[in-house]
Amino acid sequence: MRVKNKSFIYAVITVLIWSTLASVVKSLLHNIPNLEALCISSLLASLSLLAGNLVGGRWHQMKAYSLKDYGIMAGLGFIGLYLYGALYYFGLSQLSSQEACILNYLWPAMLVLFSCLILKERITPAKMAALLCSFIGVIVLTFGGGEGSGESTVLGVAACIAAAVCYGLFSVLNKKRDYDQGIAMMVMWMTAAVCGMISGRLTEQWVMPEGSQWFGMLWLGIMVDAVAYLFWALALKEAENTAAVANLAYLTPFLSLIVSAAFLKEKTTINAVFALILIVGGILLQNITAERERGQKNPDADRNQ
Repeated sequence: MRVKNKSFIYAVITVLIWSTLASVVKSLLHNIPNLEALCISSLLASLSLLAGNLVGGRWHQMKAYSLKDYGIMAGLGFIGLYLYGALYYFGLSQLSSQEACILNYLWPAMLVLFSCLILKERITPAKMAALLCSFIGVIVLTFGGGEGSGESTVLGVAACIAAAVCYGLFSVLNKKRDYDQGIAMMVMWMTAAVCGMISGRLTEQWVMPEGSQWFGMLWLGIMVDAVAYLFWALALKEAENTAAVANLAYLTPFLSLIVSAAFLKEKTTINAVFALILIVGGILLQNITAERERGQKNPDADRNQ
């Protein structure tokens, strides 16, 4: 099955950018409060997407949406970007970036679970196997002797799992809506920025970012949250086989281990690698099985891909 070169390039660039997320956030959180980092990076992402929407001629489409539509977008942003980001950033403050990144990739398993519960998709043995593998991976990572960097590893693990639940739920709810994703993500990131500012000012002592911290914020907001999202959308749009491109995303946590080891000098443990293989392997098993089932139902479409 072939993938267009342009699509492959977009996907590879996206994966490389995403692999820096955990390390960049972890380095920022040494000096900047969690919600402040989330607020500033989300604001930069929203403004970047606003500029992209205006340049792309989406102004009339933005005006066509109703207040109810924008309210739904904001609600999705609250669940999938604000709550997810706040919980994930807290998890990163308590764990190593490697551990948090691995747990973050529970969200595809949560997507499968919520698809069955909300979208009434059929629960297959492959889906059950994927969920079981992910669950075992969490146990291995939590009780396998990992080295959390905060005071409470258990709280960090719980926060990362809760973040994955939020993003999995968000992915399913967003799937039900037919919004232009460039516009919707702009509103969602702005929602995360506003909620982050309100909750952060009430609970944290904010500081002014300095020097390289601003570079980290710009990288996180513009490259990770805005550009990578756009490139990923283009990769999926240009792909002859969407599944082949989508599966490249599961290279991200493996590359993140390398980035964390190189830039944060974090030790990669055997337990962390084993947990990652279990979590990602279960997801890939489910995806491969689903592709085979679709191919059996529609063999002509499978040959054309």
